[in-house]
Amino acid sequence: MTILDSIILGIVEGITEFLPISSTAHLIITGKALGLQSEFLKSFDITIQLGAILAVIVLYGKKLFTDFDTILKVMTGFLPTAALGLLFYKMIKKYFMDDLNLILAALLVGGVIMILFEMIYGKKVTDDGKTSIGYRQAFIIGLCQSLAFIPGVSRAAATIFGGLALGINRKTIVEFSFLLAVPTMAAASGLDIIKNAGAFSAENLGLLAAGFFVSFIVAAAAIKLLLGFIQKNNFIPFGIYRIIAALAVFILMRRLW
Repeated sequence: MTILDSIILGIVEGITEFLPISSTAHLIITGKALGLQSEFLKSFDITIQLGAILAVIVLYGKKLFTDFDTILKVMTGFLPTAALGLLFYKMIKKYFMDDLNLILAALLVGGVIMILFEMIYGKKVTDDGKTSIGYRQAFIIGLCQSLAFIPGVSRAAATIFGGLALGINRKTIVEFSFLLAVPTMAAASGLDIIKNAGAFSAENLGLLAAGFFVSFIVAAAAIKLLLGFIQKNNFIPFGIYRIIAALAVFILMRRLW
């Protein structure tokens, strides 16, 4: 991996982390397109999420660290993900992260579900959606987030659409998804760093730093753009994108990989 590779991956992470299109899927696909294959790449993809986390902390730090009710609800949503993540961490990293067919299937099916949901329930959650999240709802959203252990599902999509299904309006659930990402991604990145830090060389650390910085800058911009987008639009364009991306990569994979 070169510094240019790390910058490209940082851009991909920053753009896709908080959009409902699966950052993990995009990082894995981008890595394959760049011809990158190593155990370090898996750790790199997980660790540069810390840059995206920092973007949320900078933008929502006051609410995240001073609003006790928000803190409790975020931690309530984090609990099921943490428990299931500890149980399945090894299996996820060993088997799921390399299964491109599974990733593309998750992208495709997720896109179809998003479109159907918006067509059937979209107007209701826009007009009548709740502007607050209870503890029970936070826990259920955390369970939904656990579906994102499968690369291609998208943590953002799982939490956002889990919240929409509970009757929460778009802006409220999108912002809660941002906040819930902080402990979730910090735990995932921290666990991987603890387990693999001894194997990182000085060059690896430099690549991680570059990816971290780029993902932070790009993620901050992506968060603001998404919040502006959902004020006037639904998530159907993201569903269409997921389907097109999955089919396009599948065709290229058959020809090139």
